[in-house]
Amino acid sequence: MDNTIVWQWGLVILSSLILILFSPIAKNAQQFFKAENKSGQAPNFVLLTSSLVISWIFAKSITNAANLGLSFGLVGGLAYAGYYLSFCVAGIIIYRLRTQGGFKSIHQFLHQKYGQSALWLFSILIAIRLFNEIWSNTMVIGSYFGAAGSSAYYASILVFTGLTLVYSLKGGMRSSLFTDLIQMALFGVLLAIILGQIIPQTDGGISTYLQEGTWSMAMGLNLLFVAIIQSFSYPFHDPVMTDRGFIAAPKTTLKSFLWAGLIGAICILLFSFVGIYARINGLEGEAPVVVSKTLGVVMMLIMNFIMITSAASTLDSTFSSFSKLVTIDLGWVNEITVQKGRLTMAVLAIVGTIPVFFNPEILSATTVSGTMVIGLAPVFLLWNWTVPKLSFHLSVAIGILTGIILIIGCPNALLFFDGKYGDYLSLNILGSIACFLAFIIPKGVQTLLTKT
Repeated sequence: MDNTIVWQWGLVILSSLILILFSPIAKNAQQFFKAENKSGQAPNFVLLTSSLVISWIFAKSITNAANLGLSFGLVGGLAYAGYYLSFCVAGIIIYRLRTQGGFKSIHQFLHQKYGQSALWLFSILIAIRLFNEIWSNTMVIGSYFGAAGSSAYYASILVFTGLTLVYSLKGGMRSSLFTDLIQMALFGVLLAIILGQIIPQTDGGISTYLQEGTWSMAMGLNLLFVAIIQSFSYPFHDPVMTDRGFIAAPKTTLKSFLWAGLIGAICILLFSFVGIYARINGLEGEAPVVVSKTLGVVMMLIMNFIMITSAASTLDSTFSSFSKLVTIDLGWVNEITVQKGRLTMAVLAIVGTIPVFFNPEILSATTVSGTMVIGLAPVFLLWNWTVPKLSFHLSVAIGILTGIILIIGCPNALLFFDGKYGDYLSLNILGSIACFLAFIIPKGVQTLLTKT
C-alpha cells in the first residue's frame, strides 16, 4: 500500500471519528426526527441552508458535474447546475402546502388528498431514491482507493459507510444538520483551494473556462433542458430535501430553499471547472480522479477529502430520511422511538450497499430516476386542484412508464433531438405532456358525467 492510500485511509477514519465525537446525541424523538435542539428550538436559517446545500452536493453530483465539464465544457456544468432549480420549486410549493393547506408533511398531503394507495406508491418511489443514494455515493469514494471490483475499492466503501452510519445513529436528523454545517464549511474551503490551483495553471485564466464548450443541443443543452423539466418533479421524490421543508418556520424555510438553490448551483458550476481543466489538458477518465493525480499528492488528498465530505453529508441525510419514512410517514409503528429509527438506518446501510458489488452507472441514479417521477409534477404544481384520486395514479404511472421506455430504449419515432441525451429530452417532454393530460382529463370526465 503506497503512502497516498495510507493518507486517504487516514482522512476517512479521522474525519469520521471527529464527526462521531462531536455529533450531538438525540435523547428523544423530536431531536432525532425533527432536529430540535435541547431547548426544543427548530433549526435556524444558517443551519438549514447549509444543510440543504451540502446534502445535495453529493459525491456523485460533483463527480457528474466534473465529468460533464470534461465532456461538454461550461455547458455541461451549467446543465447539471440546472437541477438546482428544484430548490426554488420545492421551497415555494412546500411553503404553500404549509401556509395555505395546513399540511405538516408531504405524506400527510398525499394521504389526505389521494388516499392510502397513493401514499404507498409515493413511498416506494422515494424508498428507491434513498436506496440509490447509498450505493451511488459510496462508489465514488471507492474509486479513490482502487479500481472497481478490487479489494481496496470494496473495503473503503464498507468502512466509510459503517463510520458514517455510527454518527448518524447517534443523533439522527439533529446530527445530520449539525455535521452538515461543518461539512459545508469544509467543502467551501476545499473547493476554493482546488480552483486556486487549477485556474492559474490555464492560459487565459478563468475566461478560458467560461468560453470552453459549444452551445448546441447535442453538446450539453439537451441535458440542461432535461434538468429544467425534471426540476418541477424531481425534488418531491427526494425526502432529504422535503423533510427539511417542514422542520423550521415557513418563512425561514422558504428563504433557506431559495438561497440553497442559488448557492448549490454556483458550487456545482464551479466544480465543473475540474472537468473543464481535464478537457483543456486532454485528460481522460473520471475527471476528479485524473485531475487530482496530475496535481500532486497534496491536491489528490484534498480532492479525496472533498468527496468524503460531500458523500458523508448525503449518507447521513439519507439515513435520517429513510428512518423518518419508515418510522413516522408510513405509520408502521405504534410508538415512535429513537431506537426504532436507528434500526431502520442500519437496515438501509446494509441493503443500500449491495448494488455496489454489481457496478451500476452512477449518472443513471439521477437521470433515469428523475424521468420516472415526472408524473409528480402535476400532483404538486396543481396541489390545490380538486381532482379524482385516479388523477394521481395515472400521472405517476405514465411517469414510471416513461422511465422504463428510457431504460429499454427509446423508439426512433419518439426522438426529436439528436446527440447525447437527445432521447432523455424527447421522452421527458412527451412524458410530461402526457402526465399533465392524465392528471387533468379524469376531472373533465367527472364533470361531464356529473352534468349528464
